[in-house]
Amino acid sequence: MVKAALCRSQPSWIPMTRAWALLLSTLLCGLAGPTHLFQPSLVLDMAKVLLDNYCFPENLLGMQEAIEQVIKSREILGISDPHTLAHVLTAGVQSSLNDPRLVISYEPSALVAPGQATAPTNLTQEELLARLQKSIRHDVLEGNVGYLRVDTIPSQEVVSRLGGFLVASVWRELRGTSALVLDLRHCSGGHVSGIPYVISYLHPENTVLHVDTVYDRPSNTTTEIWTLPQVPGERYSADKDVVVLTSAHTGGVAEDIAHILKQMRRAIVVGEQTVGGALELQKLRIGQSDFFLTVPVSRSLGPLGRGSQVWEGSGVPPCVGTPAKQALEKALAILTLRRALPGVVRRLQEALQDYYARVDRVPALLHHLASTDFSTVVSEEDLVTKLNTGLQAVSEDPRLLVRVLRPKETSPGPEAGADDPPEATPAVPEDEAARQALVDSVFQVSVLPGNVGYLRFDSFADVSVLGALGPYILRQVWEPLQDTEHLIMDLRQNPGGPSSAVPLLLSYFQSPGASPVRLFTTYDRRTNVTQEHFSRTELLGPRYGSQRGVYLLTSHRTATAAEELAFLMQSLGWATLVGEITAGSLLHTHTVPLLETPEGGLALTVPVLTFIDNHGECWLGGGVVPDAIVLAEEALDRAQEVLEFHRSLGALVEGTGRLLEAHYARPQVVGQIGDLLQAKLAQGAYRTAVDLESLASQLTADLQEMSGDHRLLVFHSPGELAAEEVPPPPPAVFSPEELSYLIEALFKTEVLPGRLGYLRFDAMAELETVKAIGPQLVQLVWQRLVDTAALVVDLRYNPGSYSEAVPLLCSYFFEAEPRRHLYSVFDRATSRVTEVWTLPQVAGQRYGPHKDLYILTSHTSGSAAEAFAHTMQDLQRATVIGEPTAGGALSVGIYQVGSSPLYASMPTQMALSASTGEAWDLAGVEPDITVPMSEALSTAQDIVALRAKVPTVLQTTGKLVADNYASPGLGAKVAAKLSHLQSRYSRVTSEGALAEMLGADLQMLSGDPHLKTAHIPEDAKDRIPGIVPMQIPSPEVFEDLIRFSFHTNVLEDNIGYLRFDMFGDCELLTQVSELLVEHVWKKIVHTDAMIIDMRFNIGGPTSSISALCSYFFDEGPPILLDKIYSRPNDSVSELWTHSQLAGERYGPAKSVVILTSGVTAGAAEEFTYIMKRLGRALVVGEVTSGGCQPPQTYHVDDTHLYITIPTARSVGAADGSSWEGVGVAPHVAVPAEAALARAKEMLQGTLTRARRSPGRQGHLEGLRGLSPGPGSASGPHTRGARVLGLA
Repeated sequence: MVKAALCRSQPSWIPMTRAWALLLSTLLCGLAGPTHLFQPSLVLDMAKVLLDNYCFPENLLGMQEAIEQVIKSREILGISDPHTLAHVLTAGVQSSLNDPRLVISYEPSALVAPGQATAPTNLTQEELLARLQKSIRHDVLEGNVGYLRVDTIPSQEVVSRLGGFLVASVWRELRGTSALVLDLRHCSGGHVSGIPYVISYLHPENTVLHVDTVYDRPSNTTTEIWTLPQVPGERYSADKDVVVLTSAHTGGVAEDIAHILKQMRRAIVVGEQTVGGALELQKLRIGQSDFFLTVPVSRSLGPLGRGSQVWEGSGVPPCVGTPAKQALEKALAILTLRRALPGVVRRLQEALQDYYARVDRVPALLHHLASTDFSTVVSEEDLVTKLNTGLQAVSEDPRLLVRVLRPKETSPGPEAGADDPPEATPAVPEDEAARQALVDSVFQVSVLPGNVGYLRFDSFADVSVLGALGPYILRQVWEPLQDTEHLIMDLRQNPGGPSSAVPLLLSYFQSPGASPVRLFTTYDRRTNVTQEHFSRTELLGPRYGSQRGVYLLTSHRTATAAEELAFLMQSLGWATLVGEITAGSLLHTHTVPLLETPEGGLALTVPVLTFIDNHGECWLGGGVVPDAIVLAEEALDRAQEVLEFHRSLGALVEGTGRLLEAHYARPQVVGQIGDLLQAKLAQGAYRTAVDLESLASQLTADLQEMSGDHRLLVFHSPGELAAEEVPPPPPAVFSPEELSYLIEALFKTEVLPGRLGYLRFDAMAELETVKAIGPQLVQLVWQRLVDTAALVVDLRYNPGSYSEAVPLLCSYFFEAEPRRHLYSVFDRATSRVTEVWTLPQVAGQRYGPHKDLYILTSHTSGSAAEAFAHTMQDLQRATVIGEPTAGGALSVGIYQVGSSPLYASMPTQMALSASTGEAWDLAGVEPDITVPMSEALSTAQDIVALRAKVPTVLQTTGKLVADNYASPGLGAKVAAKLSHLQSRYSRVTSEGALAEMLGADLQMLSGDPHLKTAHIPEDAKDRIPGIVPMQIPSPEVFEDLIRFSFHTNVLEDNIGYLRFDMFGDCELLTQVSELLVEHVWKKIVHTDAMIIDMRFNIGGPTSSISALCSYFFDEGPPILLDKIYSRPNDSVSELWTHSQLAGERYGPAKSVVILTSGVTAGAAEEFTYIMKRLGRALVVGEVTSGGCQPPQTYHVDDTHLYITIPTARSVGAADGSSWEGVGVAPHVAVPAEAALARAKEMLQGTLTRARRSPGRQGHLEGLRGLSPGPGSASGPHTRGARVLGLA
């Protein structure tokens, strides 16, 4: 198997032949000298050793040929010093094969290959035990950690001979430890056969695992290594941690064990990257010389022999890298942490349950912790990262945080003020002068130039303190600020304090006279109390309100209650924040110790209070972001700049509203927009805008949201825009050569296969410009395209521009007369609607109204390009293909807001559809066929090809109907009329649409709903009726199918009941006739009367009808059942009863009732019709559907269209009547759901009467008073081709 695999892979290694030739040529030529140390046979012997033993034989392909080529060239190695030669050969081989494990040595005194260990079989039990005791040591360390050092992996033979000793003296002591350290730092190899023993002791006994596949080159075999189902002694528990220690000296089999345990995630590897050796190295003599070659003879292929080198050559990287000398200490630290993990997780879960304020997230967090895999955690940092990533992802709360505590940090406890009882309220002086002095020391109050109040305080006091000092604060602080026009509140140096005073402070900034509002809500997990905080109605002193403009200065030192106040003032829209992002330090958290160690430990910071603002949003802490971010020391100056800017806010917002009222093209929404702008201005919503840029952005967002019009823009332009009334410069005058070059650059034209013209232009020019270059444009562009069979106009990259030329462009695709109304334009400036019509005269030849036109669009198509596309689509002159367009505007006006550098851009005209009178420009153009813009051209080409096929498709369809339709006269009429409907298909865009239209026309022309067309793609051909051969199931499968498909019963008074909902193919039923008789017919054949339920039978093949009918007649002379006319071969076939059947006949004497409904169709109708016409059955129920004989399906040309045609009809009735199209009328008309009960009632009465009067004639006569005679058949008593059903 291995040789075959190598042979197959040989072509990929052909370059190795050249590599070997180069190597050996270099060696032989470079080492040639006067003294011949050896003959070329040494090189051949070395190659033979490699070929027979090297475990990467695919790397040696071509070596033999290269050696022979070099020897034939008569180059001879000649180095006098054999040690030098060995060194040079080693370097060459290692370089060529990129394998440092290949070593050539010169050892003249060796009688056998050096370095080969004595086989265990040659050692006595005592010698083997002594060797084993030297290579294996064990101990139980502090913390009940087992320690096992293995310096050589013992072989299977050693384990089998000394297993009892190892279990009794080593393993039994280690198995009871809580964790295990496997020390392989000094293990440089061992025996491959020992691998499964080491792995198995660390793997559960209830499963067997494939852990490696080893390829051995000398034997050319691969061996799979699996864990053992049984081992001496007991295994190490799978829930205990294992750490493997490695070093740069760990090699061979020890590396494979470390790699396997790491890949199994059964052990944590700690130490240094291993040497990257080989599973087995052998030192082999080269021929009869004193040179030896050390070569890896075995290699790991990984589980299932994946064939990739997994660790050999590169080594096993540790999970935790550390110097080998410190590996044990590191391992013990890891195990200490891992022992503590369950306790950490348990304390974390308890803390979340006891303290976390977002109670609804706790179950998900607990589930997450319970399902988290901590097997890869090897350090506190790993644990913290894993915990924080998971906790914050599940809770969506950045405040939930696990952190590492360092030794210098205080013992973890509640954060300041979170859990501790509130600090004692500072004593308020009783002396009035002292109280005045205290207020003066806490508050700094001044009035800045421009009548701007300034208030600074650097701490928050409890609300009780404010209550005691209220009169003094009112007189010394608040009253001096009441008459200011604006207020700057400085919190830059305020670290906060208790939050109890925040609602009181907020209340002073509510508008005077306003009703109380909910300011914020808090939920405290510790007390399980939810509290809503409202503005106060009774205050000491007047309110300042927010209308005059309040500005809060913040810094990174603004914290706790100070940043709560800042956050809420901003959230309520009562202040503009200026400065730095605040500290994000709230008094809403609690710290819980999770782990304490001499080096520090772990602690959880858990939010205990949920803070919900007035909008219902949960504030998750984090710093408050100012509206204007500047350095703290610049905040006061910046606030004054913002304040000055806000003085003009009203004028700017109102000015924008007036511009909309005067110029916006949609006057019906202007009033509403203006009212909303005023309302937002009054609410202070625009105070978050701190400059013209941010105001423009906010106004744009608001205008677009209010109007639903993405074309409304407000922007800031520091430079002066060109005045609108300045007329544009006259068009440049180009030379004929320049004009020719310009047209060639701007217009791309091409004639594609099928005489399909292609025109692309990426901008709409002014009408005067188009007229000026008209003759050249016609000559260089239009004349190339005007005679094509169809035209594609590509507007995918056309953003529009001037719309004046759109009527001219449209006019080329209509006749000169009568002129066509293209679209209308409502102009806001004049408030008039202007109709746009085609032009009576154009330069050059018109394309005309009849040839197909396709317009390609994309999301970048805009403005005038959209006007052309929509107009041609609206007038059904073009098919638009591609993406919905941008929804641009025909005309855009840009107006300055007052004398500011703020400008408003808005549509000034509105495009109205010529057919509906509705505006369309805002929504853009919806393509007839929506495809990515990259596929638009190919889609157009496909449609062109399809439309070219339409005449042929109609002709072929008509011929198929005329030649095959069951009524020849009607078929010919349908074909003739269909040929005159070609113009109806001029805008068909897909084969599916063509099939739908064609089917509707065929049914309309014929009045036959069974004349159908279908579009069936290539990948759905299995759905085409009559195309795919029927798959006949096995008899075993069919037996189950029969039980499922046929329903039989014997009702009261021995009345048989048979129901099946589809007729089967004659050939198929013949093969299983014995099964049908056994499982269906025998159950009902001996009844006194029978009900055959066809109410749910939708038809099927008619070939089995004659056999079914035969069971209800004698086996005497055949009876003619029906005649079927087939249009394709213009012949009539006869259906006769069968003389031979499988099973017994029911006979002609016993009563039969057939139940029908409006669903009964096809073959079920033919069966019912025959039995009724021959007087053999009474029909009870509803008129049947009026279907047809099984139709035939025909493929239409080279399309995916198929037409289903009724090709046969019944002609057995003497009067020419048939059931096709009209259905079979019942003898007894009742609703379908009542038919069974009525049939049972009639049969029970008939059977009762028959038993009382045995001399009466047939039962059927008693049912309907008609002669039961089966009718006579004239002519010879012979039947046509024997059609077997149940026979």
